Amino acid sequence: MNPSNQLAEPSRPATEFTLRLSSTRRGARLARTLAVQQLTEWRGVPHDSAAAQAVALVTAELASNAITHGRLPGRDFRLTLRLLPEAVRIEVTDTRPERFLPATAPKPCDPVDETGRGLLLVEAYASRWGCVVLDACTKCVWAEVLC
Repeated sequence: MNPSNQLAEPSRPATEFTLRLSSTRRGARLARTLAVQQLTEWRGVPHDSAAAQAVALVTAELASNAITHGRLPGRDFRLTLRLLPEAVRIEVTDTRPERFLPATAPKPCDPVDETGRGLLLVEAYASRWGCVVLDACTKCVWAEVLC
């Protein structure tokens, strides 16, 4: 049988998106934009929907933490999005496994502090989240946002 005469099997939509981004503020902004764009492609939700805003906020916080606390000069961070039946799993992998997140809930910060609210926001918007050391060189902070 001639392969050119065969009908192509319909392709299944991708359920995972992975990209390395520079450990800069620009890389973190791009991660947020791409996460919303990918959610829109997967689920067809508008960019201004509550689900898209939650994905944008959680992605921005995880990426910001990666470039602020998980950065080594010359090393990128990795953004992975996974489409789950009821949620989108956002994973941000950085190069500082020794800076592991505590297993307990984040503590409220002083109201006058300008930083320290990121993980509180992640906890508020994600149905589940956590952190895992992948190997001697990387850790992954992940969160699942219902959509």
